Amino acid sequence: MADVVGYVFPNEHHIHWSLMIVTYPYITGIIAGAFIVSSLYHVFHVKALKPVSRFALIFALSFGICCTWPLLNHLGHPERCFNIMLTPHPTSAMAGFGYVYSTYMIILLLEILFIYRAVFARLLPQTTGFKATLYRALTFGNTDLSPATLRFDHKVTSWLALIGIPMACVLHGYVGFIFGGVKAVHWWLTPLMPVIFLLSACVSGIAGIILGYLLVQWWKRRPVDEECLSTLVKYLWGFLILDVVLELLDLGVHAYLRVESWHVLEHLISGPLFTSFIVMQILIFSFIPLVILGVLTLANVRGKALQILATLSAVMLLIQVYCMRWNVVIGGQMVSKSGRGYTFYHPGFFEKEGILPTILILLAPVIILFFLAKVFPLWMTEEGQNPQPIKNFN
Repeated sequence: MADVVGYVFPNEHHIHWSLMIVTYPYITGIIAGAFIVSSLYHVFHVKALKPVSRFALIFALSFGICCTWPLLNHLGHPERCFNIMLTPHPTSAMAGFGYVYSTYMIILLLEILFIYRAVFARLLPQTTGFKATLYRALTFGNTDLSPATLRFDHKVTSWLALIGIPMACVLHGYVGFIFGGVKAVHWWLTPLMPVIFLLSACVSGIAGIILGYLLVQWWKRRPVDEECLSTLVKYLWGFLILDVVLELLDLGVHAYLRVESWHVLEHLISGPLFTSFIVMQILIFSFIPLVILGVLTLANVRGKALQILATLSAVMLLIQVYCMRWNVVIGGQMVSKSGRGYTFYHPGFFEKEGILPTILILLAPVIILFFLAKVFPLWMTEEGQNPQPIKNFN
């Protein structure tokens, strides 16, 4: 149910784009960010990121599988979802998303299959039953491990990663474009919206990779590759700086110009969005990680301190990006077209698009990642060996 303050038109009492529409760009952002982490190794040869390069791809795939779930839950008739692609309208921005998402997922799957072909070929002789049949199918019957074939796999993988980078950027930049293209909502109407969405996607994706990598290593009692973690922290800090600065600059331009819409937005920021935007998104979950990551990078911190502070920053930034999505999606709908009133949104816990379905949708990629890891070895070396746990882990 929504509360209202001031002059609000009758058709604005209900917030139509709910938690599901907040969650949808959040998941697509993590996909794009995770894919870029993998591409930094496969395309730009950032060798330090090799330990997480395959994990990042499977991580992106698990979130990619769940990407459309919030939208399907939001739709009144999810069985009609393919109509948007089968009978597209040239002015429909969402139809374009369907094509971009489908193309990106095909590229992602192809890259994963080419990367894992040699791994599956090495595992086949020691595998039986259904798993052996599955591995044979995933190699397309090609178990050749000659240097020429491995070079071909590597070449195709590099090209797919190269093509995937702009696709990942378009995938999430397009989400920002959809919001930025809604001219009636002053809070969304900025050409920087796709760029801000893309940068925050990189932040959430890298933060997700850091958190996932550290949790798995701790759970398996394996040593953490500090060079890899330190490199991830540096990239996370860099993208966070760009993200925060660009978002504040965009807000600063609106404040300086003081056009008509600003008088509505300043009351939105200082009123209904003060806690979620100023306090949570900016002061707590942006500036504190910004300082922590800066210290980790400039002081070259290592050991347990690096792992703990990197985990803390990753968790805070995952919350920060979700706050950003909330403030954009819900905040934009709070402003009445009268310019003199606001609508408030309080999601229910058990309702169809409420808190519980949101938690389940956000947990689903983690569960899918667990099962995908049973098929796709995440940490196995190129020689087909798993890293061993350390005896005195603490």
